[in-house]
Amino acid sequence: MSEDSGKTTHFGFTEVPEGEKAGRVQGVFSSVASKYDVMNDAMSLGIHRIWKDAMMDWLAPRPGQRLLDVAGGTGDISFRFLKRAGHGHATVLDLTEPMLVEGRKRAEADAMGDQLNWVVGDAMALPFPDSTFDVYTISFGIRNVTRPQEALNEAFRVLRPGGRLMVLEFSQIPNDLMQKVYDLYSFTIIPRLGQVIAQDRDSYQYLVESIRKFPDQETFLDMVQQAGFENAKYRNLTMGVACLHSGWKL
Repeated sequence: MSEDSGKTTHFGFTEVPEGEKAGRVQGVFSSVASKYDVMNDAMSLGIHRIWKDAMMDWLAPRPGQRLLDVAGGTGDISFRFLKRAGHGHATVLDLTEPMLVEGRKRAEADAMGDQLNWVVGDAMALPFPDSTFDVYTISFGIRNVTRPQEALNEAFRVLRPGGRLMVLEFSQIPNDLMQKVYDLYSFTIIPRLGQVIAQDRDSYQYLVESIRKFPDQETFLDMVQQAGFENAKYRNLTMGVACLHSGWKL
């Protein structure tokens, strides 16, 4: 789709031309890359680690599997996957090169470099042949994609028959009162943490807003099924603050 198509999308609460969103997202993550992992701990009080472990528990990596971790940034999911699998291979793809640079530093420190590839690329146009990977993961990244349905379609394309999709993303709390409490925390505290820790309030204001614009659990489940995945299910984490969606290419 060309950038002058006239279509718009959301960048947080702001409507922007579709062709501009990827560049803006790159700007956000280039700005926060060096502090990204520290901010994840601060924003979630460390709970993001529990969510990612829950993702691995459900995924149950097996030896020899090939993972594509999209919007994989600093490699958090890939490292967990490889440690659980025992041996295997992970390709980390991200739109933002500074995030991958931080991930490479971590891989060198953990002596896992030979099991990892780092690729700059777009979730909506993956630079891989059909039926290449056993597992596709995307963690807290699909809400930043301009057209999430196209990313899911690409996930289906690059997975082998029998391959597994798993998406970890912020979602909606079904309890209205708890959602209001969570919104108060998100909009009041998180941008301030971004200012103090990453010296970047605006990027974290965008990240909070982007969560509110993302589809709820059932709507996203429909999108997973529309991409062709079967046996699609989801599990809420921390009352729905985050959610895991799973599907199979059968």
